Amino acid sequence: MSISDDSLLLKNQVCFPLYAASRILIQAYREPLEELGLTYPQYLVMLILWEKDGLTVSQIGEKLFLDSGTLTPVLKRLEANNFIKRNRSDKDERKVEIELTYPGKSLQAKATPIPEKIHSLLNQWEEGELSLFKIQVNKLIETLKH
Repeated sequence: MSISDDSLLLKNQVCFPLYAASRILIQAYREPLEELGLTYPQYLVMLILWEKDGLTVSQIGEKLFLDSGTLTPVLKRLEANNFIKRNRSDKDERKVEIELTYPGKSLQAKATPIPEKIHSLLNQWEEGELSLFKIQVNKLIETLKH
């Protein structure tokens, strides 16, 4: 491969715009999440649990594409903040179930304005464009995880 090979130019990388956009978008979440005492990864876990409480660590990991080694510190911090409880399953001691505490459930109401705040940052995009973009990114995820 020669030094002049265009495939190695940053502007020609598919991954870089996704990486940069992801970092900038997650940065936009920082302030509203700090008000709740959450980091972005913690927020993602809470979103999953607000949708369906009582999932196992592995179920949460599957939804977030995270292994238990990466997810465990996030869960420990949420537990230290009294937003969740971790319990060994009665049916299978190898499984750890995650349950929202009352403060964790109450946090959902405080988090309700966050999606609208983020959506307002994307006001130059039409609703159809955002929907199509999400479909395309999900297709990319499905393609790459196989």
